[in-house]
Amino acid sequence: MEVAVGARLPEWRVPAVSAEKMKTTAALLADPNPIHWDVEVVRALGMGERPINQGPLNMAYVLNMLAAWSGGHERLRRFRVRFRGNVFAGDELSAGGVVTGVRAEAGITLADCDVSLDVVGGATVLSGTATVAVGRVNEEST
Repeated sequence: MEVAVGARLPEWRVPAVSAEKMKTTAALLADPNPIHWDVEVVRALGMGERPINQGPLNMAYVLNMLAAWSGGHERLRRFRVRFRGNVFAGDELSAGGVVTGVRAEAGITLADCDVSLDVVGGATVLSGTATVAVGRVNEEST
């Protein structure tokens, strides 16, 4: 794959965030916070009318976008993000990014990227940086 600074990463869309998956994820993560499944709690806290998605799920959307573009999750080398807003059940999301640097390290081409997760028609809810291997990956790193 040939990669250049300024290249846009292919968009990763989530048509609608699932309230059911939030509830399942809360159970799997042993996350006791009821904002992920109890609308009454969300309402009482003045946070809206829909359950709020977990941060790890929001990060996973961006990681999936990077993996689809680079050729697999094992190509991820670094991932740092900042949560900037909430994602609610039913939101349509778009993960994307841009290549900010390309370099070679130990025979592997690495791409540094700015990444984000946006509510379609709304705010950026997650932003950060990532480094992925886009060139040859040696035996030790796979």
